[in-house]
Amino acid sequence: MDKDIATPIRTRAILEKYGFSFKKSLGQNFLIDPNILKKIVSFAELDKNSGAIEIGPGIGALTEQLARTSKKVVAFEIDQRLLPILNDTLSPYSNIKIIHHDVLKADVKTVMQEEFAEVSDVMVVANLPYYVTTPIIMKLLEDQLPIRGIVCMLQKEVADRISARPGTKDYGSLSIAIQYYTEAETVMIVPKTVFMPQPNVDSAVIRLTKRNRPAVAVIDERFFFQVTKASFAQRRKTLLNNLTSQLPEGKQKKEDILRALQVSEIDPTRRGETLSLQEFATLSDELYPYFH
Repeated sequence: MDKDIATPIRTRAILEKYGFSFKKSLGQNFLIDPNILKKIVSFAELDKNSGAIEIGPGIGALTEQLARTSKKVVAFEIDQRLLPILNDTLSPYSNIKIIHHDVLKADVKTVMQEEFAEVSDVMVVANLPYYVTTPIIMKLLEDQLPIRGIVCMLQKEVADRISARPGTKDYGSLSIAIQYYTEAETVMIVPKTVFMPQPNVDSAVIRLTKRNRPAVAVIDERFFFQVTKASFAQRRKTLLNNLTSQLPEGKQKKEDILRALQVSEIDPTRRGETLSLQEFATLSDELYPYFH
């Protein structure tokens, strides 16, 4: 078996060979612990019939582990300077395709149709750049890709928000948006010492398993998210205050908002963080006619 890319010695050697310097603007932090990478891959539960999508492969440390356990890996890399490095480090593997593209602008569905024609099980597995974690996850979920789920490493604080439950300080519109589409769990905490360069924060690995259908049924998805976002606009404010100040023409429609809260059996003095997904669904459906 080839030596792992992700050891500190090999990582340093590869970076020196290519004179590579880290770009802060791209949030580049490379993992230098093969055991952690193997663990991340194990959470994705891949086999030789699975496909894997990776975002930001860096010098190929995680890509290599994915290639060893799945049928095919497709990795999106935005930094052109890494392409020759990946070409070199991943040369032993014939089941990897690197796409030089910003995943936020890519048509991932079409790429999947082209690259995973023979694969019925696809997971996204990535060590995400911290500055764009949330937009990437939301894009993958909103595009309704035919994936089983996502296993990704991100800032621990964001992982806490994603998997938070109602009534906790981390629970907010991000928790609701992601739990609407998936079952979210934090599966591992990763210390900053296993990265080069070391980030300033601890990281966590989360696993998002896509639901067959959203967690709750709503009349209008966009409006549901608009209501949840408005409810958390100022965390110390009551639901009634947030909704009247944040929804379009909310001040003029205060009576309607009160009526919707009463019909939903939700006390207007409650705060957004105390409501379950189901309560938000009921409330947004009651509010919907007044705002459309």
